[in-house]
Amino acid sequence: MAKKNKLIDMNIERVEFPNKGIGEFEGTEIRVKGGIVGQKVKINVTRRKKEYWEGKIYEILETSPYETENGCAHTGICGGCTYQKLTYDKELEIKLNQLKDLFRRAEINVDIEGIEASPEINGYRNKMEYSFGDEEKDGPLALGLHMKNRFYEVVNTYDCNIVNMDFTIIREVTRKFFDDRNLHFYNKRSHTGLLRHLVVRRAQSTGEILVNLVTSSQIEFDKEAYVDSLLGIKDLEGKIKGILHTTNDGLADVVIADKLDILYGRDIIREEILGLKFDISPFSFFQTNTIGAEKLYSIAREFAGSDEKRVIFDLYSGTGTIAQMMSPIAKKVIGIEIVEEAVEKAKENALLNGLDNVEFIADDVFNAVDNLNIRPDLIILDPPRDGIHPKAINKIIDFKPERFVYISCNPSTLVRDLKEFKINGYRIDRVKCMDMFPRTPHVETVCLLERK
Repeated sequence: MAKKNKLIDMNIERVEFPNKGIGEFEGTEIRVKGGIVGQKVKINVTRRKKEYWEGKIYEILETSPYETENGCAHTGICGGCTYQKLTYDKELEIKLNQLKDLFRRAEINVDIEGIEASPEINGYRNKMEYSFGDEEKDGPLALGLHMKNRFYEVVNTYDCNIVNMDFTIIREVTRKFFDDRNLHFYNKRSHTGLLRHLVVRRAQSTGEILVNLVTSSQIEFDKEAYVDSLLGIKDLEGKIKGILHTTNDGLADVVIADKLDILYGRDIIREEILGLKFDISPFSFFQTNTIGAEKLYSIAREFAGSDEKRVIFDLYSGTGTIAQMMSPIAKKVIGIEIVEEAVEKAKENALLNGLDNVEFIADDVFNAVDNLNIRPDLIILDPPRDGIHPKAINKIIDFKPERFVYISCNPSTLVRDLKEFKINGYRIDRVKCMDMFPRTPHVETVCLLERK
């Protein structure tokens, strides 16, 4: 029988979304974060649930027969990826089977139309948020991603294969600049130190790069010298268009701005998707896989149909990407987004693309739907990972459009929300997956719901 804080050996027998490895020890089910079917692992049992125990993988004793690839140099250490050692075909199979199993357990009977592969699996990300830290206590300065199952330690990701080499070069130049000057990272225990994060965005279609250094205000550093160090890089494939400095003195380990200064150039880069141009600012949401996003939005447009006389709502519209994608197949599109900066950028992007049938509202979806006196024929839903707020979902359904197209980045909250749509008279007509995040356990899902 499993006991708390006991180390046990276990085989991973199956994996459920979101990347929960499941096995058995002396008749007791054990669940862990991560794991691949076929692995033998040593588990540290952490806590008991009603029907099973939870644990953490302490050591991988035997690899899975599916682990046939080498991955990158950080495989098994970095917490950024899960499927570096699988073939891409096997990764897609695992993701699709996990989604089918999730729908089955939620008693949602629908034929899933397969999973679309990402056009690129290497160097596909257009944004990386690196953390400053060290790889071991009191070790040299590190800049990269957090170690797997660690809160403090950071891996120097010099061999990350899911980003363009420009990211890796800028990361290392930044790390070396501050290491040479003996400037320290912000300690999350003592809340002292300077360096917090480095956020790099690179437009895939144009190669424009935006660098955002995030620090506390506790120590001054030579900003001009830092700019010179970045502009002096000779072997970038793209071109740095802006260098920013964000000051953040908050206690939470998130990238937010108490103050934002432009050290060089401008605070936007330009991306292009499906013939439309989008200016991306430092804190605005944009899909992290640009070429994959083209396929994702093409699926959404296909599900939406092509009646150009319709009124479309785009809820949780972000910088208005989907709303503008839908504008050619609509009479009117109204986008609603709570982040005011994103709404302003959406309006600017609509002007940039010469679209006059798109309108954006800065408000919480929960509040905004009460104030709309126009009835939509189609509603596009692209909520955050938490899904649609329980208090908002029935207000949204009360518009009673003929169709909903639900784009989800979290299948767990998707199946929860789909049950509510079914109760309220909508059938799930089509479901298709799009792999936007190769080498990770995440997947996007597009659903078409039609009123009975």
